[in-house]
Amino acid sequence: MTAGIRTVIYPVDDLDRARQFFAVLTGGEPVVDAPYYVQFDAEGQNIGLDPHGHRFGQHGPVAYWHVDDVAKSLAALVEAGAEVVQEPTDVGGGMQIAVARDADGNLIGLRPGA
Repeated sequence: MTAGIRTVIYPVDDLDRARQFFAVLTGGEPVVDAPYYVQFDAEGQNIGLDPHGHRFGQHGPVAYWHVDDVAKSLAALVEAGAEVVQEPTDVGGGMQIAVARDADGNLIGLRPGA
């Protein structure tokens, strides 16, 4: 079902300011730099900046589990007691992501890539 956590996405209010900060933190330039999302590669770890994350209830970083099938994995988590925060959503290029909240209030991100 999963290849583990390989992506962490931070919700940000000011994408330009966050881009500059994370360039210093990671010691590199973004590998994806778009108005809707910026991503850095830190030794094989995807570090993303999402200027729209707050609208999905993200108040801090969200770890994204890389899974074979986002919709199927989300359904399994719901059956295990999670609630859906963000239904599978195409974020560009056909990539579907989803977010669930576990019984303790933790956000669990899902994205393809197992």
